[in-house]
Parts: sequence; C-alpha cells; structure tokens
Amino acid sequence: MTTKTRKRSRAQQTLIGVPRPVDIHVGQRLRQRRTLLGLSQEKLGEAVALTFQQIQKYERGANRIGASRLFQLAQVLDVSVGYFFEDMPGEVKKTRGEHAQGKPLEELEFLHTDDPLARRETLELVRAYYKITDPKLRKRVFELTKSIAASIGSK
Repeated sequence: MTTKTRKRSRAQQTLIGVPRPVDIHVGQRLRQRRTLLGLSQEKLGEAVALTFQQIQKYERGANRIGASRLFQLAQVLDVSVGYFFEDMPGEVKKTRGEHAQGKPLEELEFLHTDDPLARRETLELVRAYYKITDPKLRKRVFELTKSIAASIGSK
C-alpha cells in the first residue's frame, strides 16, 4: 500500500493540525535566536523571502520547517542547523519526531518550557545588557542585579 492510498487511523486523524513536539521545539529555538539577534519576524521573513505570518507559524510549530528552509534560516541566523535541535527535552526526544501519542494538546504544555533562558524577557535583557559599552558600568549592573536577586532569595 502506498503512502498516498494508506488510510489514516482514527488516532492519526485526531492529530491532524496538532503540532509535533519536535516542530514546537525547533520553532522555539528559531524564536530564541531571532529575538537574541534583535530581528523582528518581518525582518527575518524578508531575509528568507517569507511573510512574517509564516515565521510566526514556524515559531509556534504549526508549520514544519523543511530541510532547505532550515538550512537557509541557519545561515541567516548564523548558527548551525544542529542549533535548532540542541537542548531538546527528553520528552520530545521520546516522540522520535512523531506526535506525542495519547496526549491531548493541553498535555503538551511541557514543550512551552518554563526555562527562563528561553523567555523573550531574558533574551531582551541580555541584548540590553551587552549594549552597555562601558565594561565597568556593565559589571556594576551585573553586580546590582545579583545583589537584588540574592536579597529577594533570602527572604
């Protein structure tokens, strides 16, 4: 039976339109790198001849990114193709590129990680920090931030 004529199981039919965990992870890494570089979705889209809406879909994992497009994005973002697959949670690896079996979309929330390093706020903070050109001032901001965090953490 060919792929075109093969009938989908009921479980497969219910997953149509549900992003695959690996696509969500790749999209998160795309957004993380784009944000770190200070690029808007529109600017990235222009660089690879896409609309910002298509970039949004890639970043949400709603649309899968083909190999040639992933290669193109890696070049524009100055990373290796492997970058998009780094730091992949074990839960995502277990899916082996397929849908997370038996898990409704709400249960796939682990993919929208609570990792503070993946948050837009963190990326913007890091970019702003490195815009401080005076090394002594940057060090003072760093020490101030650590001091505030330590005083809050000890309460």
